Amino acid sequence: MAVTKNHPIDTTLKKAIDYILNPDKTDDRLLVYSYGCEPEIADLEFEWTRNSAPHESPHLARHIIQAFEPGETTPQEAHEIGKRWAEKILGGKYEFVLTTHIDCGHINNHIICNDVSFRNKRHIHINNNWYKFAKRESDKLCREYGLSVIEPSGEKSKSYKEYTAAKDGTSWKAKLKEMIDALIPLSSSFDDFIRLMTENGYEVKRGKYISFRAVGQERFTRSKTLGARYTEEAITERITGRKIHKRNDKRISLIIDIQNNIKAQQSKGYEHWAKLHNLKEASKTINYLTEHGLTTYEDLVKRSLDVHNQFSQATDEIKSVEARLEDVSLLRKHIEIYTRLRPVYLGIKAYLTYAGTQVKADGTIYLTTGTTGNADGAYAKGSYISFTAPQKGTLVVVGNKLARWDGIKYSGSYSNSEITFTINAKADDI
Repeated sequence: MAVTKNHPIDTTLKKAIDYILNPDKTDDRLLVYSYGCEPEIADLEFEWTRNSAPHESPHLARHIIQAFEPGETTPQEAHEIGKRWAEKILGGKYEFVLTTHIDCGHINNHIICNDVSFRNKRHIHINNNWYKFAKRESDKLCREYGLSVIEPSGEKSKSYKEYTAAKDGTSWKAKLKEMIDALIPLSSSFDDFIRLMTENGYEVKRGKYISFRAVGQERFTRSKTLGARYTEEAITERITGRKIHKRNDKRISLIIDIQNNIKAQQSKGYEHWAKLHNLKEASKTINYLTEHGLTTYEDLVKRSLDVHNQFSQATDEIKSVEARLEDVSLLRKHIEIYTRLRPVYLGIKAYLTYAGTQVKADGTIYLTTGTTGNADGAYAKGSYISFTAPQKGTLVVVGNKLARWDGIKYSGSYSNSEITFTINAKADDI
């Protein structure tokens, strides 16, 4: 059984990531996984993506938690479930860091994902539909791994106001539920139930939906808002002990059932129109079957199977393209980062040390002190130069000759001190 929840991160993103990466919680970081980023610098990569978005992000990231029943799964299995769950609910569009915490009484998966997609630069939208989707996918994975699942109770979710009122004992809905639950075992029929509700001070309003109002209550409360077990059909089933089967025909039909259509029975004009409509639709169907050579039932079944196979093949191709798109999007992100940071890399590469000579990106060389040698003569760009340093000053390369900063040719032996001179070389030439 897994319980899921999430909340936005608006400040201290680095602190939140460091918390979920805690080695004491993640088996010395063995239970750490990331997508589209490196865990240690995920906050910087998140910021990079957010800064490239056309609109400012309302949040820095999202912290999503998946908690398991104590003793129901292993850390490795929970981590695998978390990886598959994160990839499913985030769709390969958002960088994320996933860790599995094993330091408390139960195992938790922690996911911190960027609030902006690196693929399309759009913000993640967390709403009730997303919550339901995430829970549904989590439950599906739990069933696949043989874990228990919290089945829906059929009750409506409560607002904070309703939750507080129910907790304080002042909720009209909570009192109505208690009364309905108490009177159902005492009722012999639904009409008897209505009578008992009236005797207990509730005003009843019958219509499309049955509603109740207690003494002192301002508005009626529809029983269906209490949950699936409190509709008129559900209450009747609970009283009689028999399930009421409602017709739920979701088949697609272009033909109007005139015999069972109330409007057709009440209106001769509508009945005449319905007959003409049915004839037109039947004619269209016959024309379609004839044009496509579907003259027998076997031909129709074969065509249906062909269409189904084509649909399955197209679905597989779409999934393959989507997977490739994820890879390309991730590659594109890294190319953008490389393009922007390449000059920095070249600068770092140019800041090299050649046997005691340190070369900076601007071409400046720092000679180590305490070396001996003749500094007069020709020198190649980036070559090592050893000599006994003179007093601290700047030497320059004129053409391929070493000279003092004032243009005077350098020669002689000097006391040890640091000397800086510039060579005629660009960073990428070194």
